[in-house]
Amino acid sequence: MPYLEEEQSKPIKLNSHNGQEFDVIVKGSLKVQVGTHVSVLNEGDSIFYNSIIPHGMVAVSEGGCEFHAVVLNPQDGDYSETYPEAPFIAAKTVKEESSVKTVADNFITSTYDEQGVFNGISFKNEDKFNFAFDCVDAIAEKAPDKLAMMWVAGDKSDRKFTFSDMKKYSAKTANYFESLGIKRGDTVMLVLKRHYQFWFCMLALHKIGAIAIPATNQLVEHDFTYRYKAAKVKAIVCTADGVVSEEAEKAAAEFPEMIKILVGGKKDGWNDFNVEMERFSTHFYRKEDTPCGNDPMLMLFTSGTTGYPRIATHSYKYALGHYPTAKHWHNVKPDGLHFTISDTGWGKALWGKLYGQWLCEAGVFTYDFDRFHPDDILPLFKKYGITTFCAPPTMYRFFIKEDLSKYDLSSIQYATTAGEALNPEVFNQFKKATGLTIMEGFGQTETTLSIANFVGSTPKIGSMGKASPLYDVVILDPDGNECKTGDAGEICIRTKDGAPCGLFIGYYLDEEKTNEVWHDGFYHTGDQATMDEDGYLWYVGRIDDVIKSSGYRIGPFEIESVIMELPYVLECAITPVPDEVRGQIVKATIVLTKNTVGTDALKKEIQEYVKTHTAPYKYPRIVEFVEELPKTISGKVRRVEIRKNDMQKMSK
Repeated sequence: MPYLEEEQSKPIKLNSHNGQEFDVIVKGSLKVQVGTHVSVLNEGDSIFYNSIIPHGMVAVSEGGCEFHAVVLNPQDGDYSETYPEAPFIAAKTVKEESSVKTVADNFITSTYDEQGVFNGISFKNEDKFNFAFDCVDAIAEKAPDKLAMMWVAGDKSDRKFTFSDMKKYSAKTANYFESLGIKRGDTVMLVLKRHYQFWFCMLALHKIGAIAIPATNQLVEHDFTYRYKAAKVKAIVCTADGVVSEEAEKAAAEFPEMIKILVGGKKDGWNDFNVEMERFSTHFYRKEDTPCGNDPMLMLFTSGTTGYPRIATHSYKYALGHYPTAKHWHNVKPDGLHFTISDTGWGKALWGKLYGQWLCEAGVFTYDFDRFHPDDILPLFKKYGITTFCAPPTMYRFFIKEDLSKYDLSSIQYATTAGEALNPEVFNQFKKATGLTIMEGFGQTETTLSIANFVGSTPKIGSMGKASPLYDVVILDPDGNECKTGDAGEICIRTKDGAPCGLFIGYYLDEEKTNEVWHDGFYHTGDQATMDEDGYLWYVGRIDDVIKSSGYRIGPFEIESVIMELPYVLECAITPVPDEVRGQIVKATIVLTKNTVGTDALKKEIQEYVKTHTAPYKYPRIVEFVEELPKTISGKVRRVEIRKNDMQKMSK
């Protein structure tokens, strides 16, 4: 293939045809795009992919590129092993996944459209599914030496765990827990940061039928007290790192019967997990009444911005609901290594460090760090060959402030984000620096991934993507009617025909709160969005955060996105302030980058920038610079606290 200067700055022309394609580079360099994934291959490199997915290539070495392309099982038509002469065959709908058998095939079937994009999913045997036995132990039986997790400690020492290791240690842990009196239906809190023992405990609790409650190590005494009471906690497994075990113990004084287990240390009144677990058998057998299907498996405390956290309860089907998360959004592969940045105390860890990835038989990467520093994280990609990556937009914002050219990120094949809306400026700068397109997704503690830019789709910058085939997503107005195209409304999931795998089964012991969000055949997310004519969804904000000014309804995210384009802005929150004339006016609370001084002139510059980059009525009439934004324990901006503080100032 010759090198053409005019092709270097143009989008690669994509085509598709039946079969599987194998390309190997003989000489020079070739840029290959498959779906949204782009790689530069050099001499000796190769790539194998489903050629029904739109793909194309261009020579990027000045001497041109010589390579061989082999199309396997083209199904119809002639084909040549020489790429330039290989005819492209009209794509057909792929009705099922490849014939390669995985453990997930016993429970899940996906379908795709003519472009190779995920468009349907069905389940079988889901009522009998138990993740620990039917996924982890099943993989251990057929491929005992397959990598399950690469774990890296804070001091950079590392340890590999195979699926056989996970089966063995989860069995030992299950036997150990049962010896302490933990049984089916008991609630067990896990406060384990990113310690590898978290995975032993989760799988063990699934095997026993006890209900796991992951929790963050940032909790203090009153947080523990509330959680112990609300979830009727029978036992706690806690890290010895830091002071969190002291906070947990102070709260436990009200609950003398609670079983306390410490990981990584010794303390009076606590059982020593690392020592005591090792004494038990590596065999734990499935019982006839082992919980599965609709039985409760997991409780997650929501991180709402007002009031006490609710307890979202999930069944054993929840794990199956994360198959699309990993396969069709994270784009994990059985020979890949996936890295999601999240503490195990958050639901995001279950999205990216456990269920979906292991259902896809991929390895997960875990770095047990204490504080996030970009220059600490970035070298890990090259060292461990991490292939897929997911992080919240905030961390991407920190990444693009670094000189990314100093780091080898070539192993990363796919990047995703969720947790908050992704600003277009972050999307553009990261792509410019790395060549990677960040594929955004959306979900909640109560759901799995419900909206996303799926593998093979073409993202629209600023959009969350399209509804997952797993969920029947609609946009409703306050009267429960579907909104017109482009009108803002609440994101809801239709459940008249039953709740899909992945949707929670209710708030624990709180029927009233459950009925508030789940009624009339819909689960109401409390988040607002618009849907365009192509089915792409655009985030507006939480219903309570929408600003009503002079008859306009203004979503905070659209203004935040514009302000985030400014290079000296690190974080921004948009909130309403009461106004006698307009009802409400827009306020921007801004955290500036290091060494940037907040002046009146800078405030005016920001206001003028917003006026010229979006509808003028949306500009912030008030701009305040702060050292940090108030956030929930999970890192979400507490706009309600900003509003409350403003109201207090106005009342004085």
